[in-house]
Amino acid sequence: MAQVDQIRNQLINKILSIRNTEFLIALDHLISSGEMKKEVIEFTKEQELMIKMSEEDIINGRTTNHNQFMENTTEWLKQKKG
Repeated sequence: MAQVDQIRNQLINKILSIRNTEFLIALDHLISSGEMKKEVIEFTKEQELMIKMSEEDIINGRTTNHNQFMENTTEWLKQKKG
């Protein structure tokens, strides 16, 4: 079973045990207000260019892992401080 299915089933079981009407109403409002709305996001030409450049970096192996990034950033900050 996929993780999302497990989480959904756990939530359903918890909700079924709730007897507090006010809590259930509040939960209903929370879930209803958080529903995903399909919205088209328009990118500027600059944003599209940055995405394309990033994809090329990934394809060409120009990436770094988080730990190396943190080490590089720490070293860069030390140099900036003088």
